[in-house]
Amino acid sequence: MSSKSNNQGETGGLTYKDAGVDIDAGSELVRRIAKMAPGIGGFGGLFPLGDSYLVAGTDGVGTKLKLAFETGIHETIGIDLVAMSVNDIVTSGAKPLFFLDYFATSHLDVDLAEKVIKGIVDGCQQSDCTLLGGETAEMPDFYAEGEYDLSGFAVGIVPKDSVIDGKNIKVGDVLIGLPSSGVHSNGFSLVRRVLARSGLSLKNQLPGETVTLGEALMAPTVIYVKQVLNIISKGGVKGIAHITGGGFTDNIPRVFPDGLGAVIYKDSWLVPPVFRWIQEAGRIEDAEMRRTFNMGIGMVLVVSQEAALGILGDAPGAYTAYRIVSGQMNIQQQCYETIDKSGNGGQELIAKNTQFLLDHSSIIVS
Repeated sequence: MSSKSNNQGETGGLTYKDAGVDIDAGSELVRRIAKMAPGIGGFGGLFPLGDSYLVAGTDGVGTKLKLAFETGIHETIGIDLVAMSVNDIVTSGAKPLFFLDYFATSHLDVDLAEKVIKGIVDGCQQSDCTLLGGETAEMPDFYAEGEYDLSGFAVGIVPKDSVIDGKNIKVGDVLIGLPSSGVHSNGFSLVRRVLARSGLSLKNQLPGETVTLGEALMAPTVIYVKQVLNIISKGGVKGIAHITGGGFTDNIPRVFPDGLGAVIYKDSWLVPPVFRWIQEAGRIEDAEMRRTFNMGIGMVLVVSQEAALGILGDAPGAYTAYRIVSGQMNIQQQCYETIDKSGNGGQELIAKNTQFLLDHSSIIVS
């Protein structure tokens, strides 16, 4: 995958780092924490309990909250909160059991808090887990008037012999993408910077669409739990990646064994219009978009070729799914691969950028 310079001074294009978020610094912190607490770094943490593992995850909704404050849309931000944690733990094959929330504000507005908690309840219902409890913290002078912060914690369970960990992924397996509803809950620091540069407000219509920018950006994160567990029950699922912080290119390789990568065709799924607007308004490079946003795919499953046929065959009647990759490839041995992209004998030569040909997993988007 090639990328032009992302220096704003040279190209005028915005980057996530320009907006104040350094993905590399976050990755470095995780690396350092892993030295102190081995096993850290997966989408969920596994704790042995008899013949099963408890799988736990925690997250917030980031600066999407800023848009909630501005739009007044508080009823669905709780769905985002639940989604961020339960989608993480289901990547191990775990069924969510319960959820806990933390709501903090300077002055408790009971009516507003009720709207937020209603969304959390909705999210728990969608993921078939119990809202077990939570904490409401009122901290005068700590937050701006009318603002609040959220975090959530989910715990699930999976039999030890059913854990999905990516270890059995091999060359020739297929990547299946499950569509997102939009931006979900990552990348909003960059979204807000783009919005400011565009001169538009959240009340303006998303160009070419019937919804406002506020409505498009505040669309709640899809909760994939029931859909993913149903697919897992049919067999053949080897790895699952939740596309969150780090976007498309940083999350998918997290489930690959060392030495495997994937070539993904960017035109093999429908990219929601909101991403096209973000890229055009912010003059953002392709590579930066993929590393920041989900680009219309919120969950990726690595499956056997046989399982892929069944999943895609079921999709039209039950859900939408895209085959988004030709298959796994050994990135330690190949610099070029010829792939029949058209299905009628046409060939396309995909150059592998040598900076990605390292002793670790990689994603090449063409």
